[in-house]
Amino acid sequence: MLGSIIGDTVGSVYEFNNIKIIDFPLFSKESSYTDDSIMSMAVADWLLKDPNHGMDTLEASMVSFAKKYPCPMGGYGRMFFSWLFHSNGKRTPYNSCGNGSAMRVSAVGWMFDTLEETEHVAELSAAITHNHPEGIKGAQATAAAIFLARNGNSKEAIRKYITDRYGYDLSRTCDEIRPVYGWEGTCQGTVPEAMAAFFDSSDFESSIRLAVSLGGDSDTLACITGGIAEAFYQDIPKDIAETTWNLLPEDFKAILIQMPIKHFVH
Repeated sequence: MLGSIIGDTVGSVYEFNNIKIIDFPLFSKESSYTDDSIMSMAVADWLLKDPNHGMDTLEASMVSFAKKYPCPMGGYGRMFFSWLFHSNGKRTPYNSCGNGSAMRVSAVGWMFDTLEETEHVAELSAAITHNHPEGIKGAQATAAAIFLARNGNSKEAIRKYITDRYGYDLSRTCDEIRPVYGWEGTCQGTVPEAMAAFFDSSDFESSIRLAVSLGGDSDTLACITGGIAEAFYQDIPKDIAETTWNLLPEDFKAILIQMPIKHFVH
């Protein structure tokens, strides 16, 4: 969970000011959590409060967090904003394949004892808005990667599972992706690239740097990468964790503390 929030925060200042290098300042005075973190907290809140994983309680949590944080850095996506604030209480999925379903799913990857349940709940977390097959697939693949990583699977085992089950091309390196990659808001154009940053990395920090260096939707890329990298490396540098923690609202911190996760800060 914290890894995702760190990735979002580091990537926040580069979302509309892309860079294509690895050596850049991780934080600046403008760094902030974005809608990625807000909705990640909403999903985590849902999982903590509702053991039955009802869609009504998920909707309530998402709307509640959005109303509390209506103007995050970078804003909410147009269709999602309408779903949140202009639905007249009648919210329905809108067949989105956007990367919003993958950016908010990290808590699901940590909460369950089986891969089957992880993928099932990831589908629920996506389908409330992003019920396009690619939107669901992006959330499931991200949650599955976190589950596999936290349970000690190797990078190659994770790569094979995600490739075989979800059909993503995970053979490309960041050096191959970076020169041709631009803005991309879909799951199918974001999740494989975020995973490439994880596969190419040597530790948690390098995974975030690689994700941001790809350009595009940098906060979401790094949010997805950071969630998987935290689960795999189980070692977040203390200074990076503390800088991010100090930027978070108290209700975010309360949820992170309640999660049945050891935050691997060293």
